Amino acid sequence: MDVILLERIEKLGTIGDVVKVKNGYARNFLLPRGKALRANESNRKVFEANREKIEAQNAERRTEAEKDSKKVDGLKLQLIRQASNTGQLYGSVSARDLAEALEAEGHKIAKNQIVLDKPIKAIGLTDVKIALHPEVSVTIQVNVARSPEEAELQAQGKDVMAEMFEKDVAGFTEERIEGLEPGEIVPEAEEAAPAVAEGEAEQA
Repeated sequence: MDVILLERIEKLGTIGDVVKVKNGYARNFLLPRGKALRANESNRKVFEANREKIEAQNAERRTEAEKDSKKVDGLKLQLIRQASNTGQLYGSVSARDLAEALEAEGHKIAKNQIVLDKPIKAIGLTDVKIALHPEVSVTIQVNVARSPEEAELQAQGKDVMAEMFEKDVAGFTEERIEGLEPGEIVPEAEEAAPAVAEGEAEQA
């Protein structure tokens, strides 16, 4: 289907461009959301008659988005979630979760402005794109952790899961006593035996 774009669409074109798209994409997304018109003769005339108004409204929205972008760009968002020992979340973090977390921080961002290809399913740092306007986007950093302390370590650039694994291995190595067979008495117990024997000798 040929459509006339009413705003810039990434990888498609800018305002006024006539582009060919799949029918489903046009019917389910572009047309109902007011992002495009069917490219027929009557719509072309309507668009040209209103082109200046459409471009002026777009410029106004872009200016507002640029103001808002300064408040959000580079924002670090911290989310505490339950996760397994391997770092996999019990559940996931969706665009809706991020929108709610941003609103709690005082930023009104619609979930459809959050560009999240797939839900976040593990702890760690994730860069997420926020499209405030077709021509204005920013990036925030989402820090998902099991505790505020863990989030702080991740924010410092530490790989929490790798460090946890190394700590477990190191702990296991330190607890082993070289030279002892399973079931053998530890040295402290052996050292106590001669002292008892000497005490019995003095009493005799």
